[in-house]
Amino acid sequence: MASPRTTDADRHTAAGEEYEHTAVPAHARKNLLSVAGVWAGFPMCLGNAVFGGLIVYNLGLVQGFWAILTGNLLLFCYVGALSHHAGRTGRSFAQQSAAVFGPRGRAVVSGFLATVVIGWFSYQVGLTGTALHQVLGWTPLWGALLGAAVYIGLTAAGIRALSAVGLLGVPLFLVTAALAFWYAAQDGAGLSQALDFQGHDHGITFWSAVGIVIAGFVDSGTMTADFTRWSRDGRSAVLATFSAFPLSNTVAYLVGGAVVATGGAANPETEGGTYLGLLTGHGVWITALAVLFTLTNLGSVAAHCLYNAALGWSGTTPLRMRPLVVALGVLGSVIALTGVWSSIVSWLQLLGILVPPIGAVLIVQHAADRFRRRPLRPADDVEAPTGGPGSRHAGYVLPALVAWAAGSAAAWALHHTHPGSVDAALGFVVAALVHGGHLWWTGRRPSDAEAATSMPPRPGSEAGRTTAQSAEPDPLHV
Repeated sequence: MASPRTTDADRHTAAGEEYEHTAVPAHARKNLLSVAGVWAGFPMCLGNAVFGGLIVYNLGLVQGFWAILTGNLLLFCYVGALSHHAGRTGRSFAQQSAAVFGPRGRAVVSGFLATVVIGWFSYQVGLTGTALHQVLGWTPLWGALLGAAVYIGLTAAGIRALSAVGLLGVPLFLVTAALAFWYAAQDGAGLSQALDFQGHDHGITFWSAVGIVIAGFVDSGTMTADFTRWSRDGRSAVLATFSAFPLSNTVAYLVGGAVVATGGAANPETEGGTYLGLLTGHGVWITALAVLFTLTNLGSVAAHCLYNAALGWSGTTPLRMRPLVVALGVLGSVIALTGVWSSIVSWLQLLGILVPPIGAVLIVQHAADRFRRRPLRPADDVEAPTGGPGSRHAGYVLPALVAWAAGSAAAWALHHTHPGSVDAALGFVVAALVHGGHLWWTGRRPSDAEAATSMPPRPGSEAGRTTAQSAEPDPLHV
């Protein structure tokens, strides 16, 4: 006879429960391969090949490689720290934000990021229209509409679908990339030509390239808890993150860079390292493979971003995830059809300025709580302590929000005074120092409850007599 717990777990599994408003319970956690599939298939995409091609076009293959690797290692440290807490607690990004920024502060932080990632969904929808135009000659509008419909349906299927499409997308990316290089080699391209490629130096510096790599995934990386909360523990969550940063993300960037370095890109200064053009004109089977790859690859990224958006807003509101998937998917599709998605460089600059300080505040708060061995704070408890007395006002944790603002302001100032710098790094450091300094200062001051228990008892009271008696020497131990 099945136990009540088993029955409940089976019911949730059958219903595709996404736990929008609660932590993922232990019985619903998934194995490492499943969670790694969610993360590994996300960054191994055509969009990152485009960015990798742009970096190598400006810096050359060797210097571009080091910029790409540096950015990915920094991403691993950042996303890995956030993932570890998610694996320990099972909490989504919205739930963690409520515990750190306050229930109403969560609406500001989680709502902001959940809206930002809709832009990435729109970018993938627009890129789908362009890619299908290259492969099949379709009108970009119809290709984008087809992609949007497929991606919305995929996201509505939930975390299991993200894992499946991720595990399928990785080998498809590697196979199509290998075919593209083979066809490029038939035209005379070779490894020595790629290694000798020095770039054209059109304004992207080394650290600017590092910033592009970080900004490319800093939003969904900050929301990593939406994926890694399904891990069985913190260590598994970090290993799942490693499959994306540096592994998959680096491979995707370098494939695009190698396409440019070997001369396989048609317009590298604007389209980077997209290689679908190399797969056209080689028969119906290769064309069919290219179409399948396009929908699977871009669909993986689009579905991940739409999942982040829907889970973020459902965690901020009483709404369920799946209706929000449809509503936000339609909104993102409309944005894609307007052509706004093409302004990707400005979008990346905004992300590099505003998003890393959010992760810095979360990481510092989590580290401080573990150091002080505090129990997990209720996500919706306005009175739960976060950084000393008076830190919460009407559901907002003001010190946490101030630290976010300080980090963003510092990154904004650096971006405008020293173009080409890593804005994300400065924003992270400033936000971490501000929030860490606040926690250190308030940690030195006793709270009202601690002060009450540490006050000396009044003479003559029962507590005073007990204290006096305990202070007398024990004749057996003199």
